[in-house]
Amino acid sequence: MAFPKSVTITDDTMREGLQIESAEIPVSEKLRLLDALGETGAKVISIGSFAHPKWTPQMACIDEIAEKFIPKEGVTYTAAVFNQKGFNRADAYFPKIDVREGLKGFSSNVELCDTFARRNYNRSQAQQLASVENVVAAAVKAGAENASVGLGNPFGSNYEGPFSLKQRMDLLDTIIGWWHEAGIPVTKVTFLDAMGWNMPHLVEETLEAISKKYPEIKKFHMHLHNTRGSAMASFYSALKFGVDSFDTSLGGMGGCPYCGNGRAAGHVPTEDFVDLCHELGIETGYNLDKLIEAAAIAEEVVGHPLWGHVSKAGARPKADRLYPSDMPFVETLSEAAHFRKGPIVYEGQLAPWKKGDALSS
Repeated sequence: MAFPKSVTITDDTMREGLQIESAEIPVSEKLRLLDALGETGAKVISIGSFAHPKWTPQMACIDEIAEKFIPKEGVTYTAAVFNQKGFNRADAYFPKIDVREGLKGFSSNVELCDTFARRNYNRSQAQQLASVENVVAAAVKAGAENASVGLGNPFGSNYEGPFSLKQRMDLLDTIIGWWHEAGIPVTKVTFLDAMGWNMPHLVEETLEAISKKYPEIKKFHMHLHNTRGSAMASFYSALKFGVDSFDTSLGGMGGCPYCGNGRAAGHVPTEDFVDLCHELGIETGYNLDKLIEAAAIAEEVVGHPLWGHVSKAGARPKADRLYPSDMPFVETLSEAAHFRKGPIVYEGQLAPWKKGDALSS
């Protein structure tokens, strides 16, 4: 398959990113970050999650954020909801926040890792599977024409070890079988890899196996944590397969308190993935300069450096952005920010030769 012409990159900074950061970050700072994200060209932004503050204290202020933020034109704002109560809370802000779009279709999400299912959802894998029956019944009653399936931690688990392609396909076969029995085709599969076991060859073989067995599945969505530094390569494998839907966060901010890695689980930095797509000729809708500025604001808001690369080194300089040949040495991250702050940041550094001297041949 070929690269897609364009992709939808949902920025998950406010939800995935802030859920693992300090609960003491002021609402005013979160609003500043959300406002900066709205200027980047993002088409879809999650503002957070309507979760119980006992489990996610970082989201205790979600209603205040929902009330106070000023939406940007052309951006769809959404949020994570995990039950009917959460949906009702979020839906009270419709159309400012749209959680209805994600519920237009019917989806059945099941973890391959029973331990993670219990830790993250307080439900066993068997209970998740049992609930699929209710989702299918509701879909039939509603006259649904298609459905989607989410595979949680499909590649491996910090608690149970690696999962094979056979294990992934067996679980998928079981779930899709129930949908087919109800006369409803599955047309989309989402990969939700919280524990960062993804590898590019595993992503590729899984996409190939699913497409070969279920050619009606044309859409895939990737939410892959970058715990071990492989998620960007895995995203590239997905892009080569034509996948056009991804989740990212500024600076790779994010993580999961239930996976055993915390902030180290991380995410794919939005700015790095956007840069990759642009270099491949894939449209994203993002303005990379504004995305880099938003990443800088994100570092200020959380109070520590993040893990993106393009936000620190800049995009590849071209045309009028090429570096001057007589620029002084650059050593620190602060000095490296000259691409957006100007030459003042490296003022006083040693130069390789005097200004105006010709380069030796």
